[in-house]
Amino acid sequence: MFRRFLAAMLFIAAPAAAQDAPPPATVVVAFDRENITPLIVEGLANKETGRALEANDPVRIASISKLIMALTALRLMDEGKVDLTRDVSDYLGWPVRSPYHPDAPVTLTDLLSHRAGLSDKAGYIIPLGESLQAKFADPAAWRDVDYPGAAAFQYANLGSPLIATVLEAASGERYDRLVERLVFAPLGVKACLNWTLCDTDMQARAVTLYRDTGEVARDAPEDLPPNCTIPVAEGQPCDLASYVPGTNASIFSPQGGVRIGMIDLAKIGQALLRRRESGFLSHRAQTHWFAPMVRSRPGDGAFFCTYGLGLQLIEHPDRDCSDKLFGDGRMRMGHSGEAYGLQSGLWVDAFRAGLVYFTTEVPPPPGGEDTGGFTDREKALIARATALLAP
Repeated sequence: MFRRFLAAMLFIAAPAAAQDAPPPATVVVAFDRENITPLIVEGLANKETGRALEANDPVRIASISKLIMALTALRLMDEGKVDLTRDVSDYLGWPVRSPYHPDAPVTLTDLLSHRAGLSDKAGYIIPLGESLQAKFADPAAWRDVDYPGAAAFQYANLGSPLIATVLEAASGERYDRLVERLVFAPLGVKACLNWTLCDTDMQARAVTLYRDTGEVARDAPEDLPPNCTIPVAEGQPCDLASYVPGTNASIFSPQGGVRIGMIDLAKIGQALLRRRESGFLSHRAQTHWFAPMVRSRPGDGAFFCTYGLGLQLIEHPDRDCSDKLFGDGRMRMGHSGEAYGLQSGLWVDAFRAGLVYFTTEVPPPPGGEDTGGFTDREKALIARATALLAP
C-alpha cells in the first residue's frame, strides 16, 4: 500500500516540478533603423549558478558568424587589400585545388557562396598545430561536381577556415583582430571569436549552451579563460602569441564561433538596414554581396533557396522552399544559426525592421546539426515575438 501511495505522489509531483523548471534560455530583440527593443528574455544563463539571463549576455551564435565573416571580407575589399575574384592560392602561397578540377582556381566568391565544391566529410575543425594545407589536400574535402564557381550550391563549413586564413594572409592581421577592427569596433559592438578578445565582464556573462537532454554543450565556466578556448592539437601548447596570421584561422572558429549579445547583434542588423547610406560598405561591395545569389529550382523544397556571400534570402514569394519562418509574405535577408542545442537568427525586412534571437535546448533536426531548416520551436518563438510587436 505504501509503495502505491508513494508512486501516486511521485506521479502528481512530476508535472509540478516540470512546471517549476525555468524555460530554455531565449532572447528575442527587435530593431529598426534607430531603435533596439528586447521583446523576450527568459531562462537561465547558467543552470548551475542559477544566474538569470539578460538581453545582451554573449552567446555563441553559430552560423550567423558567416555573415559577419562576409562583412569582414567586403570591408577588406573596400580597403583594397583583397580581391574576391582572385585565386586564393595567390594569398596563401600554396595551391588550393579540387582533385576533380586541378586547373580551376578557387576564389573567395566561390567559398563565401558555398559553390567551391567543398564537403564537410573531412571535418572542418583544424586545431592549432595542425596543417590547413593538409586538410585541403585531402580528397574527402571535395565533392565530385562541377568546377569551383559553377558547382551547385552545397552548404559546407569547411570553406570558412580557408576564407578567414586568406583574409589573414591578405591583411597580415589575425582573424579575430581583423573582425574587431573592420566590423565590431566601427559598429560599436562588443563581441569576439572563441573568447579571445572578450573582456572579463563579457566572460562573466557568458551563456552556457545546453542540449535538449540537459547536457552541457558549450561555454560552461571551465570552457572560458583563463582556460584554453581554441582548438589545439594534442601535445601542442595553447599559445596564440606565436600564431602566424595566414596559416590556420580555423582556431577562431569563423564558421560559428562569434560570441555576442542580442542587443549588439541587433546593431549589426541595423547596419544592414542602413547599408545604402551609412558608408559601412561601398556600393561596389554591396554589388558583390548580392550578385552571386544562388537559386535552387522552384519547388525542390530547399532551405538555402537563395544565398549570396554569407547572406541568405528567405520566403521569396515565387519559390516553394522550406525557408518559411515569419509566414507574412515578406522576404527577409540575414542568416540562421544552429549548433550545440542552439538555434539563432538575424533577419531584416528590406529597409524597415528586423529581429535577432536565440533559443537553447533545441532537439537536433533529423539530418543532424548544421543541416539548416527552421524548427517548430523557432517558428513558435517568432510568432510569439511578432504578436508582441503587433500593438
